Amino acid sequence: MLEFHALKPLYDSQCQTRNYTYTYGTAGFRDHADVLDTVMFTTGIVAALRSLKHNGKFVGVMITASHNPPQDNGVKIIEPDGSMLLQDWEPIATKLANIASNESFDNLVNYIRDIIQEQKIDIHGSMAHIAVGMDSRESSPRLMNCLMSTLEPIFNAIVINHGMLTTPQLHYLTSCHNEEDIRNVSIETYNRNFQSTFKKLLNIYNIQGFNNCFDNLIVDCANGIGAPQFERFSSLLSQSSMIKFTNDNYLHPETLNESCGADFVKTRQTLPKGVPQEFLQDGNNNLYCSFDGDADRIVFYYIKDSKFHLLDGDKIATLFAKFLKELLTTAQIPHEKIKLGIVQTAYANGSSTNYVKTKLNCPTSCTKTGVKHLHHEAQTAYDIGIYFEANGHGTILFSNKFYQQVQSCIDNIMEQPNGDLEKDERWKACETLLLFSRVINQTVGDAIADLLGVIATLLITKSTPDQWDNEYTDLPNLLSKIVVPDRNLFKTTDQERKLTSPPGLQAKMDTLINKIENGRAFVRASGTEDAVRIYCEGSSINEVKKLSQDIADLILKDAK
Repeated sequence: MLEFHALKPLYDSQCQTRNYTYTYGTAGFRDHADVLDTVMFTTGIVAALRSLKHNGKFVGVMITASHNPPQDNGVKIIEPDGSMLLQDWEPIATKLANIASNESFDNLVNYIRDIIQEQKIDIHGSMAHIAVGMDSRESSPRLMNCLMSTLEPIFNAIVINHGMLTTPQLHYLTSCHNEEDIRNVSIETYNRNFQSTFKKLLNIYNIQGFNNCFDNLIVDCANGIGAPQFERFSSLLSQSSMIKFTNDNYLHPETLNESCGADFVKTRQTLPKGVPQEFLQDGNNNLYCSFDGDADRIVFYYIKDSKFHLLDGDKIATLFAKFLKELLTTAQIPHEKIKLGIVQTAYANGSSTNYVKTKLNCPTSCTKTGVKHLHHEAQTAYDIGIYFEANGHGTILFSNKFYQQVQSCIDNIMEQPNGDLEKDERWKACETLLLFSRVINQTVGDAIADLLGVIATLLITKSTPDQWDNEYTDLPNLLSKIVVPDRNLFKTTDQERKLTSPPGLQAKMDTLINKIENGRAFVRASGTEDAVRIYCEGSSINEVKKLSQDIADLILKDAK
């Protein structure tokens, strides 16, 4: 039962940030850690109400700011099935935080009552259940205390604190808390599931090491929580001696994402700092990857002839699509029975989209930026929905129909005479499909699970990083950012690929774009700051750089 009388002293002590405006977006609330106490207080209220809306099911709350610098932090709410907060509740979370920051306590209580009434929440029925976790930032323990201040004394909620863990791990564990057949949910629940499934998958092919595809896997952990979690996880894999770590200094949070991590590597297209020189000697055949600060993104890369080669989210998506499509063919499951497709955003490289359509013959969809949009499209449009943003954030969703069709195929195979080679290959393909779907964390993008999926795909197909990369060649591209007085002036359509405002700007951009071979560009407002992002690509990097600068000049001229 909600104790409103107990809310006032906590509101007075915890809501120290006043006259500040907050917004709950795809990444939840995210800002400088010093201004987040009020948000933590109200997020606890929203999470408890969301749990009660689900009749007391577990809801997750994660304190993290992912790839942001160390001084930032944030918080996001996780649905009982492990997915992101229902989009309809984002404005509720935003409004509650802004009332707490800018209005009276009475207004805050009145809005909580409005939420309860409008959402038809029974506050006298089930108890709220919350699973919480945090990343390794210095501010996380303090913000956790702010969050907990509302959960237990106000809602009498049952709270399970998983401490420091990655964001995807909490997404997964939140879903496990709501499974009736899973007891004593902990980080070991996550580790056991993904370790055992990965081992079973490789055992089908008698794979122990890295199958001569590469020598070592070097993992850049961005000095974040992914370091201790994946070091512990990988220690029980047969490949553990060939997995090396760099930027794993999570006990010094001031180094988080500093010249390292997935965002740094993707945007700079260069090695992170801290890679030991011994791995860069000529003749070494290593595969590298970088997590972001909370390990929900991953990008891969390798060095050949002293040149850096990036394998980003587009490359990961196409690798998975090719592998899974070949398995469906071997299993003799018609493609019309299981629809496989890739979901991208406007940031996807044009070469990847062309490769998917012309070489893989797979359907593609384009959505707005933000994984919540990609996740929804993958879930509703496909039976195997592969989605990755170019920055390395993504996963694969497998529908109930997928499992039904694969199981039906296995049942059909088992009815055939023993000793049939075709039966053996079909069975192996079906078992691989099932196990692969369980190596992937389907609740959210997960650097650890995506790493396992990529490694398994390379080892099973006996592919080197170079062979993976050479499936198609990225068009030269450039992503830049410029500060503007008011980002809200920049409005888009066609999944953010075309500007509708400021008036006339898109036509001027089109004139510039049409001057270069394979030219493509778009402009979209930043979601967190008064700036716009400019993405350009074309056949020549020099032309791309000029196009980017010319578009920036147009924007700055319009902004004056």
